[in-house]
Amino acid sequence: MPHFSFMELVIIMVVILLLFGAKRIPEIAGSVGKGIKEFKKEMNDMERNVTNRDVGPPPRLTSEDLQRPSAQTTPEAEQHEPRRLL
Repeated sequence: MPHFSFMELVIIMVVILLLFGAKRIPEIAGSVGKGIKEFKKEMNDMERNVTNRDVGPPPRLTSEDLQRPSAQTTPEAEQHEPRRLL
């Protein structure tokens, strides 16, 4: 991170003052502050969503689930052969 001397900071402030004018600087500073505040708020919300996510064990299979035939073992699936692309 660069370290600016006092004189360099004064020159930067004068250039900003000349570019934007004295009336626009408070507006720009306010909008930058609001943007930073909104960004921090969104980051905190995202962090809360990630940490509060209810991650439980996967659902358990019941005996009915085990007895029920899956889509891959139906007689229709066994009759059809896969199509060749070439």
